Amino acid sequence: DVAVRYGIIGVGMMGREHLVNLHHLRSEGVSVVAVADPHPPSLEQTLALARSLNWPPLQVFSNHVELLNSDSCDALVVSSPNMTHYEILMDVIRHERPHHVLVEKPLCTTVADCQKVIDAAKRRTDMMIQVGLEYRYMPPVAKLIDVVNGGNLGTVKMVAIREHRFPFLVKVNNWNRFNCNSGGTLVEKCCHFFDLMKLFAGGADPLRVMASGAIDVNHRDEVYDGKVPDIIDNAYVVVEFENGVRGMLDLCMFAEGSRNEQEICVVGDAGKGEAFVPENVVRWGSRSGGRDGIVQFQCDSSSIRYQGLHHGSSFLEHVEFLGRILRGGGDPAVGLVDGLMSVAMGVAAQISIEEARFVDIREAMEE
Repeated sequence: DVAVRYGIIGVGMMGREHLVNLHHLRSEGVSVVAVADPHPPSLEQTLALARSLNWPPLQVFSNHVELLNSDSCDALVVSSPNMTHYEILMDVIRHERPHHVLVEKPLCTTVADCQKVIDAAKRRTDMMIQVGLEYRYMPPVAKLIDVVNGGNLGTVKMVAIREHRFPFLVKVNNWNRFNCNSGGTLVEKCCHFFDLMKLFAGGADPLRVMASGAIDVNHRDEVYDGKVPDIIDNAYVVVEFENGVRGMLDLCMFAEGSRNEQEICVVGDAGKGEAFVPENVVRWGSRSGGRDGIVQFQCDSSSIRYQGLHHGSSFLEHVEFLGRILRGGGDPAVGLVDGLMSVAMGVAAQISIEEARFVDIREAMEE
């Protein structure tokens, strides 16, 4: 029996990734019934993938409005390019039929557009919109969140996140090579980490941001329609929160020779905890216990049926989203304000790099 009918808007790499994740939830009553994308090659690849997974024939649309008007879906996954999120979300929110929505990060590419979506969504209590900040669900990150929330580290004072990884992947029409499309690297990629900083800071609001970054290695010899990419490939970012917590991001996108892609460290007045991805390891210890008292925990990912591109976090995100739909909607696990704040910190960091100064978060909120 079909409990929830899904439509996927935007079926490039991430859209197809969502299709496979949803395939692994078919036993829970999930059915993907429709896809929409203006790019024929993406549609062709998606249909071939759906056939290989033995999905029933999908309804295919060249744009999201046609899908909305088909009246065929209960839930939508929006995984189109960043710069399209605002228009799509506004059309979904304004549509007569309510749809629960999982929208890929970033919520929108600008703070102003995020705010307009939030304002519009307040009138739709019959819809749930969850933002795809799925790094929260990576097993070692989720375990570290539990360690912090359990008081093991005392009062959090510092959060340090290192992402050392490979360059941006190639996307349809190379849209992700330009700030105007993606919002900039610190919005496109790093909204995940700003979201985690705020979470570890107890939900406190950011006050100001200082960043340094550049285009040092990647994409410098690429040209698209006569334009050279302008997305940075490395940065340091410091975020100060209103409760005194400081967060730091160390980003490098030409560090393929890394054992772990993400290393997350949270230090409180009583102890320190660390999470390592993809090693799936969490370590924590107390000041009183010292080095000899450190506990190491190998995270269990046996409940993850599909690891995918993000170490199983997308699957767990879908489990959460589906569970809330089946319980009648309500508040999402990761809401629109979470999406807005993660974008605002990224925007502030981008301004800080461009203007070589501290940026008050209120400046970013007014952008």
